[in-house]
Amino acid sequence: MIAIGCDHAGFELKQVIMTHLKDKGFEFEDFGCYSHESVHYPIYGKKVAEAVASGKYEKGILICGTGIGISIAANKVKGVRAALCGDCYSAEATRLHNDANILALGARVVGSGLAEMIVDTFLNTRFSGEQKHQTRIDMLDELDDNM
Repeated sequence: MIAIGCDHAGFELKQVIMTHLKDKGFEFEDFGCYSHESVHYPIYGKKVAEAVASGKYEKGILICGTGIGISIAANKVKGVRAALCGDCYSAEATRLHNDANILALGARVVGSGLAEMIVDTFLNTRFSGEQKHQTRIDMLDELDDNM
């Protein structure tokens, strides 16, 4: 199951991605926002991040204007590795090497066609499991524990 959320700037792209997820057979839950009305991205970044960190949702997708603010908000939640991706190579690499569990997108940066391709790459790429990458992820988890 995928948790998805956005701020007002990401609302349109979220609609496109939810339709795409539905067409591809993915189950998801929409954590908001639900209109173009101005909202604060940290609220929705936190909601999706906590849902993923809880283990109830395998992955998350977050969208704001640039993807930067909402990814920063999500990464404040222990156990979350949110990655802002604007291309398929980064989406693949962050899954292979970082086992990222949340994809962040910038609605004002990527178009809907590219966003769909990035989502597909992110969701269909598995963590490599290589020890060097796991060691680095463990180091990130230790940083969480020291905060």
